[in-house]
Amino acid sequence: MPDTSHAKSPKIIAVANQKGGVGKTTTAINLAAALAESSQNVLVIDLDPQGNASTGLGIEVEDRKYTTYDLLLDDVDLSSVVMPTVTPGLMIVPATVDLSSADMELISNEKRSFLLHDALRQPAIDAFGLDYILIDCPPSLNLLTVNAMIAAHSVLVPLQSEFFALEGLSQLMLTIREVRQSGNKDLRIEGIVLTMYDRRNNLSLQVEQDARDNLGELVFSTRIPRNVRVSEAPSFAMPVLTYDTGSKGAQAYRALAQEVLTRNTKTAA
Repeated sequence: MPDTSHAKSPKIIAVANQKGGVGKTTTAINLAAALAESSQNVLVIDLDPQGNASTGLGIEVEDRKYTTYDLLLDDVDLSSVVMPTVTPGLMIVPATVDLSSADMELISNEKRSFLLHDALRQPAIDAFGLDYILIDCPPSLNLLTVNAMIAAHSVLVPLQSEFFALEGLSQLMLTIREVRQSGNKDLRIEGIVLTMYDRRNNLSLQVEQDARDNLGELVFSTRIPRNVRVSEAPSFAMPVLTYDTGSKGAQAYRALAQEVLTRNTKTAA
């Protein structure tokens, strides 16, 4: 059971990039597991209709009685949709393909952009004693992603260490700016994390240099390497920290978690 001795508001981070295949869900899962390993109570919100975060954290499709669809559109109480995972201190609100129709259904709702914001601020959330909520966004800039950004305090962007990576980032930054103007003026960028990094590859080195030149301290020091263990872990329905705790991928996500904790300690101070 989570520690409910503190009822402070959790830090909500949307993990977003409209480009698929950049390590977004992998980062959400493993950062969450690393934060939990650091004695944080963490909730993952699977907002991707593919439900990969749910699968990657060991939640079978048949066990997903209530999902983010129910949380957003059927007004199901938060306490009914939160499920434990095999990782102590780590919980999830799972997703299924039902969520793929949510965008169309949300259009007619007057509060369509604020549904997740309101759901995550139910009084029931205090009972979980959460320190962090990580939202795994879909790989598009749709209404679900806007919901995530309006609900969140910050956005963490996985950036693949490949050609054109920075070009796609500009559209995401524009969306963040629009959300600041329309519904969440305090939204900030948590940071940019380089994923699938290969130090032997000149292109990875160039992408890193360009990112640091353009974005400065927004880019995390930690780089997530290309690592076969990170790629294998989801097929065994567990984070890489559990699958191969000593792997380079697991070590990198632990380092990223420490950077996130340090940044938020400084912010709180």
